[in-house]
Amino acid sequence: MGQVLIRNLDDALIADFRRVAKANGRSLEAELREALAQARPRESLTGASLRALVESMWALTPESAASGDSTPVIRQARDED
Repeated sequence: MGQVLIRNLDDALIADFRRVAKANGRSLEAELREALAQARPRESLTGASLRALVESMWALTPESAASGDSTPVIRQARDED
């Protein structure tokens, strides 16, 4: 496994992670490892992969929903807030 050294971290940031690590019963290192894993960059969808995702979502959409006007539903949701 690789290692990374990060310089010039804000002391308050480190203190926040120490506090969360203690609350989670982990070491600072384990807490930072988990935070990095959660923030891992995901594959960006472009071109063919984006088109495939959109087509798969359309395939899951019932015909009645695809042909309807969503404006009233959007307005109702907006007005409820």
